[in-house]
Amino acid sequence: MELANRVLNRTLLARQHLLERSTLSAFEMCEHLVGLQAQDSPPPFVGLWSRIADFDPETVSAGLEDRSLVRITLMRGTIHMVTSPDALRIAPHIQPELEKVPFRKGFNYGAMVGLDPDEVRERGEAALGDGPMSAADLRAKAAASYPDRDAGAVLQTWLCQLPVLQTPPRGRWKDNSRPVWSRVEPWLGAPLEPGYPMAELVFRYLRAFGPASTMDIQTWSKLTGMKAAVAQLGDRLRTYTDERGRTLYDIADGELTDPDLPAPVRLLGWYDNAILSHQDRTRIVPDGAAPPLRAFATAVSPVLVDGFLAGFYKIFLKKGIARLRITPTRKWTAAERDAVEAEANALVAFLEADKQPSVEILDVGADLRP
Repeated sequence: MELANRVLNRTLLARQHLLERSTLSAFEMCEHLVGLQAQDSPPPFVGLWSRIADFDPETVSAGLEDRSLVRITLMRGTIHMVTSPDALRIAPHIQPELEKVPFRKGFNYGAMVGLDPDEVRERGEAALGDGPMSAADLRAKAAASYPDRDAGAVLQTWLCQLPVLQTPPRGRWKDNSRPVWSRVEPWLGAPLEPGYPMAELVFRYLRAFGPASTMDIQTWSKLTGMKAAVAQLGDRLRTYTDERGRTLYDIADGELTDPDLPAPVRLLGWYDNAILSHQDRTRIVPDGAAPPLRAFATAVSPVLVDGFLAGFYKIFLKKGIARLRITPTRKWTAAERDAVEAEANALVAFLEADKQPSVEILDVGADLRP
C-alpha cells in the first residue's frame, strides 16, 4: 500500500500529539516520544506545552528533582530529557559510539590522540566519583590530571566516556544554570540495562514517528543495525511504500490519520524531534531539508501551519517586554495569520507571564533580528 505524503504528515502529527493536545503527564509524554530534545532548558517546556493540555511546567521541575526525569546525552549525541528508566535502557546503546569520538584525529585537533582510553576513563571515574560535580570543577580536575593536554578536551572526553547526566538545578522551569554532571548509576541508584533490545527501541520510535524507513530510524538515533532490529520485530510490524517507492515500516496496529483532518498551528521548541527525526523530512518540511542545527542554536524555532514547517520565530526579552517575532517561509492566508498570532500570544503568555507581550509577523523571509 502506498502512502501519500499528506497521510504521513497527519499520522506523524497525531502520534506526536500535535493535532490535539493530550491529557498525558509530562512523564508519560517523555516516555511516549522516547524523550524530548533538551540542548537548552526552554525547548522541552515548549514541546510539552504544544502537546499537553493545561501543561504545568512545575511538573517537569518536580520530575527532575525526584529523579523520575533526567537530562542525558542520547540520540544523535545530543541532550534529551527522558524518563529515568529510559536513561538506563538507552544509554548502553549510545555509549559505544560516544566513547569513540574523543580519540579520533578530528576531535579538538587530535587533543586526545596517543592516550590510552581505558586509563583516561579510569581517571575520569575517580575525578567525578559518585556525586554531582560542576563542569568547572571537573575541568579543574582534568587540568590537574593531564597538565600537558587541553583541559576542555579532557573534560569533553570524560563526558563522552562516562555515562553521565545533568542534575538539577539546570533544566528546571526558568532555570538555565550551568551544567552539573553526575554518573548515571549513582544518581538513579540503579544499574544500566545493556540487555534492553534495540528492536524494542525501534518499535517505540515507530509508535511515535512512524511509518518510517530504516534510514529514518538511523537518522533519529545515529545508530546502525536498523535492518536487523526491524527483522527481529517480525509480525509486530507491517510495511507500506511512500510516493517514491521506498519501504516504510510501522507497528502492526498503528493507525493512519485522515489526510484531510485540519492541523492547528503549532509553535515548537528549537531542536524539536518532530522536525529532525527522519532522513526524508518532506512529511513535515515542504522542501525536505530542515534548517541546519546551527540555526536552531540561535534559539530560532519552527512554526507549523497546516501541519508543515511554514515559518520561524524567536523571542527577544528587553525591559519588561517579550517580543515574539515571526518570519513566514511562504505567504499565509488571513485565517492562517490570525491562527499563528493567537498561538504565538498564548505561547508568550506561558513562557513570559510577567512581561508585556508583543507578537510581530514579518514579511516572508524577513530577518528575525530586531
